[in-house]
This record gives sequence, structure tokens and C-alpha cells, in this order.
Amino acid sequence: MSSIAERQRFKRASRPSVFAGFDPFLTGAVAILLSMGTMLVYAATRDWYAANHLDPQYYLKRHIINIFIGALLAWGTTVIDYRLLRAYTPILWGIGVIGLIAVLIPGVGSTVNGAKAWIALPGGFQIQPAELAKISIILGISMILAERGHDSDQPTTRDMVQALAVVAVPALLILAQPDMGTLFIISASVVTIIAVSGAPTKWVVGLLLIAVIGGFVASKAGVISEYQVKRLQSFVDPNADTQGSGYQLRQARITVGSGGLIGTGLFNGPQTNGRFVPEQQTDFIFTVAGEELGFLGSGGIILLYLIILLRAFAITRRSNDPFGRLVGTGVIAWFAFQIFENIGMTLGLMPMTGVPLPFLSYGGSSMFANLIGFGLLQNIHAKHR
Repeated sequence: MSSIAERQRFKRASRPSVFAGFDPFLTGAVAILLSMGTMLVYAATRDWYAANHLDPQYYLKRHIINIFIGALLAWGTTVIDYRLLRAYTPILWGIGVIGLIAVLIPGVGSTVNGAKAWIALPGGFQIQPAELAKISIILGISMILAERGHDSDQPTTRDMVQALAVVAVPALLILAQPDMGTLFIISASVVTIIAVSGAPTKWVVGLLLIAVIGGFVASKAGVISEYQVKRLQSFVDPNADTQGSGYQLRQARITVGSGGLIGTGLFNGPQTNGRFVPEQQTDFIFTVAGEELGFLGSGGIILLYLIILLRAFAITRRSNDPFGRLVGTGVIAWFAFQIFENIGMTLGLMPMTGVPLPFLSYGGSSMFANLIGFGLLQNIHAKHR
């Protein structure tokens, strides 16, 4: 009997945990941000909904559902060895392209804030294919640039052409929406992956020049919508149209500045409760933190993001697999640029592009994509160990 009991105890002890192999610092930082984001989303919507005789927990419930689904996707991403994703990358890329085409079909895609980037789902939910396309693009370009010969230290011209073709198709579809914020994030990831892959410097410099020239031509050709041009103008001169395109930026800066050192306290922000900042639960969630948690709370959020980026860099640097190293690099560039862009536009340091703050903002598609990216990092970490 004792030997049977010992064997059972040994089996329980040797059975891997659901979180086996996870980086504890990366996991902890993401978990704290998700918890803080839940409270901030609730704070940004509770009073206004209650004042209008609506369900004050409407966004809270949906945000929790989004986190739960995203957590399942993150866990599922860690179950499959990321090295096996190479075999499925063409399929994932194809699904991403189909989703981007679907939003442009009349009657299927819906327009929000001037961008036809959403597909309505039952129950009032929406999905944004461009957010999930970030994953397929990072996997696609990493697969091509990682599969060069062992006798080559850098990608060939053919590899580069194939990699850029993988990026060009979904990028043009995103430009057609137009969703310039997501396109900038993807561009940052692609350029970073190419630089780390060992490609000649001329490719990196050339891509940067193409991005600058392309942005100028797009604005002149009318590809960029009028409201996006006005957003850029309000960034250059915030006082040019304080009641129009510059209103959101001006109110965002006022809201953040009103928090002072320690903030007004959660649920006690006059600017937040008065809904002076449009889209505060999504793109401008950092204004809620600035007003209600103050400089210290906002600084804590930035510190958590710094921990995530440092741990992601450490995980990627230790990977001895080229594919894993490039995928990790793409995720790092994606997170870093999106964090900088969102917080920067809130403070008036970057133009408004309508991108959410990772792990903090309300939004199903962005939450799913962020947690899948988190799962990829954990997968690379676990397989290295």
C-alpha cells in the first residue's frame, strides 16, 4: 500500500503545472496590468452609464470576458511548440488576409471613427482583423528570414523579396481601410525583424525611406482620410481647432495633469466621470490612470511595461533558434512602439492614431492579439529551458 501511495504522490509531483515554464516576472507584470486595466475601464464608464440609466457594469463584464478568452488563447499558444508554427504559418497568414479582405466587402465590414476595420459579431461584439494580422505577419516574415542556408550569415535578395511580399499584401489591405496606427506598428515590427535577421543595412535604410515617402504620397493622394489629416494637424498645432480635431488631445492633457502626484482616487476623477475625453476606455485609458492614480500610479504602469520589455528581450536573446529569436524580436518591437505611441499621443508627444494601450485598454481584438503575443514569448522561454 505504501509503495502505491508513493507512486501516486510521485505522479502528482511530476505532473507539469498549467503554468510550467512560464517566466514569473513577465507573467506577474502582465497579470497586474490586466487587473489595473479592468479597474480603469470600469472607472471610465461606470458613472456615465449609471447617469444615463444604463448598465454601469456593461464594459466591465465585456472586458472580463475579453481577458478570459485572451487568456485561453495565450495558454493555447504556449501548448503548441512555436517551432511547429512554421508549418501552419502559411495557413495563419492566409486567414489573416481573408479577414482583411472581408472588412472591405460592403455589408460585412463596419466603419468606426473613419476606418472600415471591423466585423460585427452576434451579441454586440466586434472583431478587428488588422489586430490579429500583426501575429500572422510577424510569423510569416520570421519564417522566411529564419530558413536560410547554414552557410549564409544574412538573408539573400530572394529572401528579402519574399519576406516583403508577405508583408505587402496585408499592409496594402490595412492601408485601404485606412488604419494608419496599426500600419505603423506593423512597419516598426517588420523593420526591426529585418535588422535583427542580419540583412544588409541598405535594406533597413531603404525601407525607412519608403515608409516616409509612402506616408507623404498617401496623404497627398487622399488615401489617408480627412479626419486623420486633421488629427495630424492638431498634433502640430494643438490650439488650431480646440473644439474640433484638437479637442480630444486638449482634454486628454488636462485630465492627465489634473491628477497631480497621487491622483484623485479610483472612481473619483471629475474629468473621467464627466466623460470629457472621448473613447477614454479604449485609446485614452492612460488619461484615467493619470487623473485617478496620479503621477505615481502612471509611473507604476510604465514601470510594468518596462519589466515586460526587459523580460521579453532577455527571453529573445537567450533563444538559440533563429525563428524564435525573430518572432520574439517582432513582438518586442510591436509592444514597444504601441506603448510609446499610445502614451505619447495621450501626452501630446505623438500624433493621435487610435491604437489601444496593450493589456490595459478595452477591446476584444487588441486584447486577444496582445495575449497571443504574450503566449509566444512564454513559449519561446519554455522551449529554451
